[in-house]
Amino acid sequence: MELEKIGRQIVDAAYEVHKALGPGLLESAYEACLKYELYSRKIKYVSQMEIPVVYKGVTVDIAYRLDLLVEEKVIVEIKSVESLNDLHLAQILSYLKMKDLNLGFLINFNVKYFKNGIKRVVNNYVGG
Repeated sequence: MELEKIGRQIVDAAYEVHKALGPGLLESAYEACLKYELYSRKIKYVSQMEIPVVYKGVTVDIAYRLDLLVEEKVIVEIKSVESLNDLHLAQILSYLKMKDLNLGFLINFNVKYFKNGIKRVVNNYVGG
């Protein structure tokens, strides 16, 4: 599946979840419902995927977890916070770099209007 099509499917699925649930729930509830939406659309994903930290060629005994890796190409980070901030953006950019991927979505479900809670994030340093 092409990258832009995957992105559109993610946004559509997340919109459906937000429309049904609205703001105010825990991230885990939104993640479970988004996984259901993706599954029902026959879109492959892995949830809570560990990504190790490699420092100077050594894998450090700590791992971060991606909320969702969709079709092995797009990272989705789910939030339920008052507002997205620079740390949330830095987190997803770091994950994109660690996985050498280009596209991610930072989705904050704790907003009145869905369009105010979604941020498309592009890593310009893929393969570098």
